[in-house]
Order: sequence, then structure tokens, then C-alpha cells
Amino acid sequence: MESYTIGQAARLLGVSVDTARRWADAERFPTRREGTRRMVDGPDLAAFCVEAAQEGDDGEEAPYTSARNAFPGIVTAVKLGTVDAQVEIQAGPHRIVSLLTREAVEELGLEVGARAVARVKSTSVFIDRL
Repeated sequence: MESYTIGQAARLLGVSVDTARRWADAERFPTRREGTRRMVDGPDLAAFCVEAAQEGDDGEEAPYTSARNAFPGIVTAVKLGTVDAQVEIQAGPHRIVSLLTREAVEELGLEVGARAVARVKSTSVFIDRL
């Protein structure tokens, strides 16, 4: 299971490190200590990402970017079929769903809480495991 520092969690959530710390202090998502670092377990961060995205706009404008159709985020769900699979990624406020082969999901080691990048080309979404 992957774990993230508060700084990494902030980047995945699309907020400042101070905001992520305030949310952790307010117990919006659980953290634990590893030495001097506060860590967030991947599944806990994934659940919080989904919850935060469903809360809607907090009054701040989302940044505009020409990121070449790459959406870094965190895997929030994996549904495996016999041959195919469905992977959901929460990339900031965006929920991205991709259908790919089960073999690809297994080779990439995709699981809830893993960091990943969804790359969009026309109607195809490619996922890179970080």
C-alpha cells in the first residue's frame, strides 16, 4: 500500500501544503507519523479525494493549464473483470474512468491509493503508474 507525505497529498489534491495540513489537523483525513513526517495512507487519501470532489466548488477558481492532456491523480477504484478492467482516477476535481485490459492493470500494479497519470488522446485514456 502506498503512503504519501502531506506535500505529495497536497499536489494530488491540487491545494497548498498549508491547506492539506489544515485538513489533516481538522481530521478530514487520517495521518500517521513516520519519524518527523506526517503520512497519509493511499486508500484514505483516495476516499478523501472522492469526498472533496463531491463537495463542489469552494469559491476558488481552478487553474488553467496546457498540461498536454495529462491528469496526475490517485486511483480511487479498480474493478477487475475476466479480461477487462475499469480504473477510476481522481485528478484534482476531475474523476477519470478508463477501460483497459486486466493484464495492463496487473502489470502496472494499479490499486486503490496508487498514484497514476491519466493521459487522454481523443477518446482513449492511457494510464501511467508513477
